[in-house]
Amino acid sequence: MNSIFHRISVRKYQERPVEAEKIERMLRAAMAAPSACNQQPWEFYVVRDKDVILQLSKASPYASCAKNAPVVFVPCFRSEGRAPEYFNIDMSAAVENLLLEADELGLGAVWMGISPDQGRMEAVAKVLNLPEELHAFALVPCGYPAEARPQEDRYDPARVHYVGEEI
Repeated sequence: MNSIFHRISVRKYQERPVEAEKIERMLRAAMAAPSACNQQPWEFYVVRDKDVILQLSKASPYASCAKNAPVVFVPCFRSEGRAPEYFNIDMSAAVENLLLEADELGLGAVWMGISPDQGRMEAVAKVLNLPEELHAFALVPCGYPAEARPQEDRYDPARVHYVGEEI
């Protein structure tokens, strides 16, 4: 899985649409994520409408770069589930899968946190007119990268603690 070591946060996009087949592959990857009790709490909004994307870019002080993305994924979680205390963990796994698949497909994306900030969650819910049982988890702007840069090596052996024999 070279995408783990290649993926970066991309905030600048070419003016080029993302193909429907690639969007579906990213959604399939997201929904292949593990979840507590296999509850799969996710639903995804795929936003391609420029006016709606502009509104979403104002839902968080850190989301302004979303306004130039050709597509924005909005992962949401349902209110009900067998293990609601794990919704954010489940959603994190799904978003990570989506990001890795985007990289694999030659696309760039960035994860913008919305949950658990109630103000941001309400702003996204209002823009998308989410049903009461759905809660916005993140914004994931995506597109063809307008620039290239290498991923930094974040491995830090000082943060690894062996219990038992060292390898």
